[in-house]
Amino acid sequence: MRIGIDVRCLYEGRQTGVEEYAVNLLKNIFKEDKRNRYVLFFNAFKKSKADFGWIKDYSNVELKTFRYPNKLLNFLFWYLKYPKADRMLGGVDYFFMPNINFIALSRKAKLILTIHDLSFKHFPETFPFKTRLWHWFVNPKTLARNAQKIIAVSRSTKEDLERIYKIPEEKIEVIYNGISEKLGVIDRNNPRLLEVKEKYDLPFNFILFLGTFEPRKNIIGAVRAYEILRRRGGKDMERFKLVIAGARGWKSRKIKKDIGRSEFREDILLLNFIEEDDKTYLYNLASLFVYPSFFEGFGIPPLEAMKCGINVVASNNSSMPEVVGGGGILVDADRPDEIAIAMRELILDKKAKEEISRERMRQVQKFSWGRSAREFIRMLESF
Repeated sequence: MRIGIDVRCLYEGRQTGVEEYAVNLLKNIFKEDKRNRYVLFFNAFKKSKADFGWIKDYSNVELKTFRYPNKLLNFLFWYLKYPKADRMLGGVDYFFMPNINFIALSRKAKLILTIHDLSFKHFPETFPFKTRLWHWFVNPKTLARNAQKIIAVSRSTKEDLERIYKIPEEKIEVIYNGISEKLGVIDRNNPRLLEVKEKYDLPFNFILFLGTFEPRKNIIGAVRAYEILRRRGGKDMERFKLVIAGARGWKSRKIKKDIGRSEFREDILLLNFIEEDDKTYLYNLASLFVYPSFFEGFGIPPLEAMKCGINVVASNNSSMPEVVGGGGILVDADRPDEIAIAMRELILDKKAKEEISRERMRQVQKFSWGRSAREFIRMLESF
């Protein structure tokens, strides 16, 4: 079979969210599958930061790059339904999109589409107007209905697709995200731990949040919980700082201003985007990971923290119970007091930490990109 893959999502050259999903899944698919031919569809009028050097390792994979202005190509796909992306690649049996985007395909090409979540339907107010307008034009509902198969990254997303978009259950395949093999528990004597600590000027004891600075992540909820922890925790909690790390997103300035008004602002450290090679060490240096997001299609950061041996407090909503399971404490994202209680328990209660630790490792073993890739290939073969 000849399979086209839309890799326009890699244009920015970042390794967050959809980009991380696409790169890790594709690398493992290409590693597992030597029988089929894969052709990557990429468009960039201007110079892109995307690095496709890794595809040279796979003899059955080729990259086809086009030089249309992106806005023009999107308009042509949307308004004229032309050109046909599969024909631009020389014809394919299947066309896989790791994320929603503008596209036009001929009837011969079967569309496989990954939908990570419908957060834009649940919480439209947490997205900027430009993003909401983009969703309106792309029309994910029609895209999903036109797909021959939809990959949902969690049962939560699958249920949303059935309930909100009325997609038939048999059309949806749940294939969980994996987790990077680079992540894991680091020996405390590893000198890189100290290097990363000094690089980011980290305190000795800290509670960590890692995620995009945007309203949906409920960073302010984490801050309010930290304030309660400090007020009620006495001297036991004075040594713990709060580190909030991640790329700046929509309304990040307002979030930063709100944090600046906290009575414990001197003990809250804000970090910009963390380099990928430093992420494992950042997790290992943390005393606890907190992630009270209002909604997640999958929620990779808590799983990453769990693989690094760090106890997790996460919200009990959307996909989080599937991902965290019994490997962390699940809390109401709207209740900072409940978050604070869970944080204190996992810091001070030795028995609770040991129980969570045993379940945490069992939960982490359920997720791998290799397994995700094999399930994708099995899905292809079942068409």
